[in-house]
Amino acid sequence: MYAVFATGGKQYRVAVGDKVKIEKLDDDHKEGDKLIFDKVLLVDDGATEATIGTPFIKGAEVKATLSKIARYKTIDVIKYKQKSRYFKKYGHRQPYFEIKIDSIT
Repeated sequence: MYAVFATGGKQYRVAVGDKVKIEKLDDDHKEGDKLIFDKVLLVDDGATEATIGTPFIKGAEVKATLSKIARYKTIDVIKYKQKSRYFKKYGHRQPYFEIKIDSIT
């Protein structure tokens, strides 16, 4: 059984027990919190035909546990002006959540 859900402007294909890295959510969360995603686009149980939403499936949800809050590796952003030899260097680390899928209903 697997499902496709949307969060943070992206879509994720998950099954029960999977660990997925998603964009950090706006709310204040701690490790171990339970998360519920209700924007489910597709559910396939393997026995019958897949249920496809228009755009979402009513009543379907993906339940997960927040296992880790972290940040990706540093991305270097460089601004450069060629004739004056001016450059400015910035670093950026995007925060993310690592979640473990508990159930798909």
